[in-house]
Amino acid sequence: MIPVLDLRGRTPSLRELRGTLPRAELDVEAAVAVVRPVCDDVATRGAEAVLDASERFDGVRPTSLRVPADVMSRALADLDPQVRSALEESIRRARLVHSEQRRTDTTTTVTDGGTVTERWVPVDRVGLYVPGGRAVYPSSVVMNVVPAQLAGVGSLAVASPPQKDFGGWPHPTILAACELLGVEEVWAMGGAQAVAAFAHGLEGGEGSDGLEPVALVTGPGNIWVAAAKRLLKGLIGIDAEAGPTEIAILADAGADPDHVAADLISQAEHDPMAAAVLVTDSIELADAVRDAVVCRVAETKHSERVTESLTGPQSAVVLVDSIDVGLDVVNAYAAEHLEIHTADAAEVAARVRNAGAVFVGTWSPVSLGDYCAGSNHVLPTGGCASHSSGLSVQSFLRGIHIVEYSEAALREVGGHVVTLARAEDLPAHGEAVIARLPELT
Repeated sequence: MIPVLDLRGRTPSLRELRGTLPRAELDVEAAVAVVRPVCDDVATRGAEAVLDASERFDGVRPTSLRVPADVMSRALADLDPQVRSALEESIRRARLVHSEQRRTDTTTTVTDGGTVTERWVPVDRVGLYVPGGRAVYPSSVVMNVVPAQLAGVGSLAVASPPQKDFGGWPHPTILAACELLGVEEVWAMGGAQAVAAFAHGLEGGEGSDGLEPVALVTGPGNIWVAAAKRLLKGLIGIDAEAGPTEIAILADAGADPDHVAADLISQAEHDPMAAAVLVTDSIELADAVRDAVVCRVAETKHSERVTESLTGPQSAVVLVDSIDVGLDVVNAYAAEHLEIHTADAAEVAARVRNAGAVFVGTWSPVSLGDYCAGSNHVLPTGGCASHSSGLSVQSFLRGIHIVEYSEAALREVGGHVVTLARAEDLPAHGEAVIARLPELT
């Protein structure tokens, strides 16, 4: 049974909520110490180190790190037609939503002859990570590749772990998704060694056609991927240190307990450390959901994994006095995924400030967003939704300010520049202006 956390009869502060609400125990810092030698080895020995790590961690040594074009095309040719149709629809909807996210350049006239333009420039080259392990994630190919392409990224590479059952290549459905999206550069490598290879690049040679370093690595992964991202951040940009998936549901007495139970389980099946949290002001609903969960867990395929997730310290039914207090709770929790199952769900959802994505009403389950809503499912976890956003076209863009002033425009403000430079005891800053406008001495 899911544990119960009873907050009724009090209005806890944000500080109390942060210390009380369930959260997956994820020690990324400890994992950094484990992955450091792996990443250092890749930096030193390149492709050979990646192959050795694949043999050690994935149980297979690929004949080539880069997936050949004929393997890619064969994967698409062999793809189940229904899966292909579903992927094509997922791609279509993702492109529809993400195409609206592209920012446009803006030019502000500060004064006559003085302008500042913000120009949005795509990252030159990105590495997109697609996990493999307990499940197959062609949907993560879509969620990574579509916004990168629409941002105008000129060069992108996908990495996914090699699979013993598929000749040392990534899962064929992942390869097929890459082929559908026109991705030509796919690498059979996973874990920390993949992140390190993206960061440092690989020289051409045995087992490698040569991998150019990337500027940015995005995509979800396990704790070792998160640790490698933390370790190499600075050398590369990262989207986030993704932790175990989370679902929070804010529901009142009118919610359907079977729908709520099904949605909690849908995310719990990802990982034994996945978090599932129900926040409600109805003890009757809480009891009904817990009963429904017991019935559904017994029938679901990954019941052992789901049970571990739902009974772990990261999951709970949280009882509150009102939906208003419940909003405070979910805003403090800042879930990766938040569902709203209340009366006036749209109005309640409009008051949510912290969530990776919000799913409004009974007909908008998280699994819709995982695949075909058009939204992105690469989202902040571990409370990071209070300050970070999910993957989008903006993730692959950089804003560059272009400053252009005429002589008259500089003359108008130059005295202020000199004054401020002297106030900060940086006289050479002012002298750069005086060199152009000696009268300001």
